[in-house]
Amino acid sequence: LDTLIYMALEHNRDVLMAMSRIEQAYAVLGMSKADLWPSLGYDISASYAQPDAAGGGADPGALFAITPSVYWELDFWGKVRRANQAALAEIVASEEALRLVRVSLIAAVADGYFQLLDFDKRLEISRRTWETRKESLWIIEQRFVAGTVPEIDLNQAQQQEAIAAVAIPVYERSVARTENYLSVLIGQNPRNIQRGSLDNSVTPPQIPVGLPSELLLRRPDLVAAEQQFYAEVARIGVAQAMRFPSFSITGALGVASGDLSSLLSGDALIYSVGGSVLGPIFNWGKNKRRVVIQREVAEQALLNYEQAVLNAFREVDDALIDIHTYKAESDSRERQKVAAINAADLSRARYDGGQTAYLEVLE
Repeated sequence: LDTLIYMALEHNRDVLMAMSRIEQAYAVLGMSKADLWPSLGYDISASYAQPDAAGGGADPGALFAITPSVYWELDFWGKVRRANQAALAEIVASEEALRLVRVSLIAAVADGYFQLLDFDKRLEISRRTWETRKESLWIIEQRFVAGTVPEIDLNQAQQQEAIAAVAIPVYERSVARTENYLSVLIGQNPRNIQRGSLDNSVTPPQIPVGLPSELLLRRPDLVAAEQQFYAEVARIGVAQAMRFPSFSITGALGVASGDLSSLLSGDALIYSVGGSVLGPIFNWGKNKRRVVIQREVAEQALLNYEQAVLNAFREVDDALIDIHTYKAESDSRERQKVAAINAADLSRARYDGGQTAYLEVLE
């Protein structure tokens, strides 16, 4: 089981996708941070001018220019900073999503493994039962031929042999499907799964009473939902900032020449410096509604977080109930098994002594 879990954590496609989403979130944060700083660029151009037939216009000739440029949009209203906060929250949410995938994967592999062992045991019991039913059928056939039992006993024995035979392919199918399920979890094609030995010491741990509800804060699904809410709240600030003017500074410094060979000699220095203010005036409430939309998205994220908390309490309570009731069910099944073994022995002895019908043995 440990080996299967390690293989799943290493090769499961869901884990690999969650890891890829974390890298994607870091890349988004890097892009968002880049908007805080000036962006540098360049412009390389070449042109040739020819005067018109009337002799007007510029003198003929070529012009070559290299112009590095700078553009910087000032984060006056905090739009970029809020976008960075949203990106950071997305990273934390992605990391918690990966932790959730890993925890869920470990549980799925363990559950599938014990289910496989259960089907193995059921298949073993089915084969033993079939052998027993065949033996009983042979005995009753001999008794029927000898005229010591009625035909109804023979028919009942035949039915029981057929029922036992049907159970074998059913559990063979269940074993194969569970092996295929585990194979996919560990990131491999369907294959036979190696089993280990299982003794009776494998029992669930004892859950102490009085555990604080704050332990739910460890759940990665709750942390991820919380961080997703923070991200959506931060994006409200981004949408709000888009309602106000943006301030930017631009600059360019370069050289130009009519001869390509002398372009870098600095014979013609060109430069420009400027600033701009760009803002909305009237757009039929588009920017205002963008803020309203983002507020509703944040409200939905908050409700999703609250729903995740409710589900967490429900799942924990269900698990505690399962542990308690399965223990009581197991104790009752143990008493039932002891009584059934004793009843089966007595019924078979009574049937062999001719004191009861075969139906009592089957029951």
